[in-house]
Amino acid sequence: MSSVESSQPKTVPAGRVGVLLVNLGTPDTADAKGIRVYLREFLSDPRVIERQGLLWQTILNGIVLPIRSGRKAKDYLKIWNTEQNESPLKTITRGQSDKLGALLAGQNVIVDWGMRYGNPSIKSRIDALVAQGCDRILVMPMYPQYSASTSATVVDKVADALKTMRAQPTMRYVAPYYDDPAYIDALAVSIEQHLATLSFKPETIIASFHGMPQSYIAKGDPYQAHCVATAEALRRRMGLNDKELMLTFQSRFGYEEWLQPYTDKTVERLAKEGVKRIAVITPGFSADCIETLEEIAQENAEIFHANGGTDFAAIPCLNDSDTGMEMLRRIVTRELQGWI
Repeated sequence: MSSVESSQPKTVPAGRVGVLLVNLGTPDTADAKGIRVYLREFLSDPRVIERQGLLWQTILNGIVLPIRSGRKAKDYLKIWNTEQNESPLKTITRGQSDKLGALLAGQNVIVDWGMRYGNPSIKSRIDALVAQGCDRILVMPMYPQYSASTSATVVDKVADALKTMRAQPTMRYVAPYYDDPAYIDALAVSIEQHLATLSFKPETIIASFHGMPQSYIAKGDPYQAHCVATAEALRRRMGLNDKELMLTFQSRFGYEEWLQPYTDKTVERLAKEGVKRIAVITPGFSADCIETLEEIAQENAEIFHANGGTDFAAIPCLNDSDTGMEMLRRIVTRELQGWI
């Protein structure tokens, strides 16, 4: 080939639009080694643990990883998708991507999915979308409520991927949808549908959100305000008061003060006060995972029963249900305006 021919510009593929759904992440295997790799990446992110100094690295490598990896492996084994040898979060997120792709078929859109921590990585999926001709990509962090430790770190990782690219695609990001009518309606419908299948009527519904150190809120993170807004919008939509639908926070870690009231302490208190029947929803999670399937459905159910409660229901996340997928379609279609 002559030097003239080799210098000819490459053909640019036809412009297509990509949609990338990004969830938190998952270990590749449900053993201590797999958990250790995942936790190291997760807990080494300065958006998650802000003080990444020598003291934290000593604690992480000397205490947290050796002890917590084995303990969490046992928890993952309780909920692991053994048929596909992967976590439920991975199975469900793949389902959300596949179904959204089908809903958007015929609009020159390719839908893919990735994880902020673990696999498939954000960079690998951006590369895959670009290879398929996507010069515009809409990224949807699968967190209804914004936090620097979730939504912002997705944007950080996308930026890292773009730094390696000469021909960068144009990017958009789905805004937090904590009070979006499509989201609130989907939550209400899903809750009502699942309550109708129970053999009992809950005396109260607990809306449990993932926790966060109080210091992060003091520094300006809007996460708590978004959780409150979600709970208030859901109460209005379902005609419930703050006793009938309570707001709590779960999954605290370490010794620092986290957002309160704590879910496990609330479940224990209600049982001791004579409440016999409760249901728990997890509106901050777009897909069921270790925090919902093990921590809520198993650990908190045990706490409730051990303290006098009789009936406990963990209501599934929206996942890739018809209701959840219609919500995703509405939000994504709106955010793609001007592109499709």
